Amino acid sequence: MEGSRLAEPGMGPGSITIALTLLTLLVVANGAPVLARRLLKDRWNAPIDGGRLAWDGRPLLGASKTWRGFLGGIAGAGIASEILGQGLVFGLVFGLAALTGDLLSSFIKRRAGLASSARATSLDQLPESLLPMLVAAFWLGLGWLPVFIVPALFMLAHIWISPLLYRLGIRHQPH
Repeated sequence: MEGSRLAEPGMGPGSITIALTLLTLLVVANGAPVLARRLLKDRWNAPIDGGRLAWDGRPLLGASKTWRGFLGGIAGAGIASEILGQGLVFGLVFGLAALTGDLLSSFIKRRAGLASSARATSLDQLPESLLPMLVAAFWLGLGWLPVFIVPALFMLAHIWISPLLYRLGIRHQPH
């Protein structure tokens, strides 16, 4: 198809730039809820699931998934996207996809009987990074390579940086 880069086999300089931009948006979307918690304290901290339990007797999502974090992550991605030249609307949709992926991973973790703070490598990072990258692939006409490279980089960054943020007192868990 004319103008589409979905079939490109590699990542040229333009693809690397957009991949770094999208990686930055992922970091902002997933870091903004932490910042929102620090700034807003107890305001808007109602759990998204309203404390409801699923059919298995476990929380739908858990108390740590709040409206403050959800909306903060979406807004953060929107603002960062505008600053980085991808546009506010793209950033809001990208952030919505990232935070929806995060909710999906929480839902799966609760069904598996894992606590909010339990480490689940891959499950903790892939839904919240792959879902927005699929949105970006179609919105921006990306090749498939960035769709897989960016979530892999996000997962590695999350694994390496989270313990540091924990030691600095920014995160509540080291993962």
